[in-house]
Amino acid sequence: MTAQQAQPNGLLLIDKPPAHTSHDVVARTRKRAGTRKVGHAGTLDPMATGLLILGVGPSTRLLTYVVGRDKEYVATIRLGQSSTTDDAEGELASPATEAETAEIDEPAVRRAMVPLTGDIAQIPSTVSAIKVDGKRAYARARAGEDVELAARPVTVAAFDLHAMRRSAPFVDLDVRVECSSGTYIRALARDLGTALGVGGHLTSLRRTRIGPFSVTDAVTLDELAVPDDLLTSADAAESLFPCVTLDGSRARALGYGQRIAPDGFPDTTEPIAALTEDGHLIGLVEVRKGVVRSLMNFPQGTQGTR
Repeated sequence: MTAQQAQPNGLLLIDKPPAHTSHDVVARTRKRAGTRKVGHAGTLDPMATGLLILGVGPSTRLLTYVVGRDKEYVATIRLGQSSTTDDAEGELASPATEAETAEIDEPAVRRAMVPLTGDIAQIPSTVSAIKVDGKRAYARARAGEDVELAARPVTVAAFDLHAMRRSAPFVDLDVRVECSSGTYIRALARDLGTALGVGGHLTSLRRTRIGPFSVTDAVTLDELAVPDDLLTSADAAESLFPCVTLDGSRARALGYGQRIAPDGFPDTTEPIAALTEDGHLIGLVEVRKGVVRSLMNFPQGTQGTR
């Protein structure tokens, strides 16, 4: 086996613990995997837990197609107090009075959730990683600058109330959110509290799904073993894209970067994962004007089998 073949290659599904940054997880994984070629798809705040997807070796290139997938979260929103960061790690404002939060009942909460569901324009939290004139918004906010971010279109496919608890003067809500990439759950907490007139912020957040990948299939950092826990590039691609299996001659031609006819390819405008008959990922392709064109090749020796 060559050194290239021995390199770890694939995706890792990690259940991120609290008080760790996404960079912390990447750094620890680099040590376990014995390579610096590790990246992640979608940052989680240190407070948050749950699914963090890492790419190792050549499969880091697949992260481009993971990061934009829809996501699912479970979270706890505290009504009755706002925060400078829209979560519990920021500077907390004076709480609402018990009399003010006593007016909030379940029907009122559900009514306030309706305008925050569907295709909405959301103003991100000021401590987000969005760049303003080349500098991260959170860096400007922490430097004491006034940060004004423009509203951005996002889709909140589901904003479900699972439980409601009172701890005077606060009301805590356990919620589930399905949303498009780029949606800020902290901003939903803020906007829900504003709509109810008492302020609100996020006290816990757990990401449970990114696209087809679930936290139930993830491992903890303490459990992580590389390469045993790697999802191969072929299996990852099959989860993410429509697939086609090519016979030897067509697989070789595509592997050499040649264009081939789209016989047997699915009718889609999405990228397509092309596999060999023995389960190697040749690469990602598209069908355009009756010809199969390569978008991303996985050279021989780095493909990753099932």
